[in-house]
Amino acid sequence: MRVLFVTGNQNKVTEASGILSPLGFAIEQLLIGGQVPDLIEPQAEGIEEIAKSKLEQAVSLTMGTEFENEVLLVEDSGLFIDSLSGFPGPYSSFVKETIGLSGVLSLMSEETDRGAEFRAVAAVSFRGSILTSTGICRGVISENISGDFGFGYDPIFIPEEANGRTCAQLSSHEKSAISHRGFALKGVSELLNPPSK
Repeated sequence: MRVLFVTGNQNKVTEASGILSPLGFAIEQLLIGGQVPDLIEPQAEGIEEIAKSKLEQAVSLTMGTEFENEVLLVEDSGLFIDSLSGFPGPYSSFVKETIGLSGVLSLMSEETDRGAEFRAVAAVSFRGSILTSTGICRGVISENISGDFGFGYDPIFIPEEANGRTCAQLSSHEKSAISHRGFALKGVSELLNPPSK
């Protein structure tokens, strides 16, 4: 089954393809007229509302085009830090662009509670319905920026199952097995292709 991923982030397309291709899905980036669709980032308290809003925008942009009946996928994610009351949460990409990873670490410099979680919501439009799946990966914020792989907050997030390594120190296979995005996308695959009874 072909799934068109509505994102300008090529890293997300590659990661989703690695997770969903073995499950029988062909992941491609949605391009309309050779361009990534320009979606308005809604101001919302939760990432699920953001993902659904972006998906609804993408569905309306594809009306009357060759993509009208395709399965569309939108994924939104964020880093939620316990001691910062869930900040940066839905504002994760804005915060990373403005203060960077070192800025987040300096906000955490006096904190002994370094617990945090990555959350992802994957939303798909399928036969006129919107289906969503959530994935969570618990861990802690590291003291330093470490690792050369991954993207986003990967170099400062140590998942519980990673033996003290940040997401950016894990191979793509190791990361996909435990990542918030991996769980959310696997959930979507089951919604699109339920296991036979």
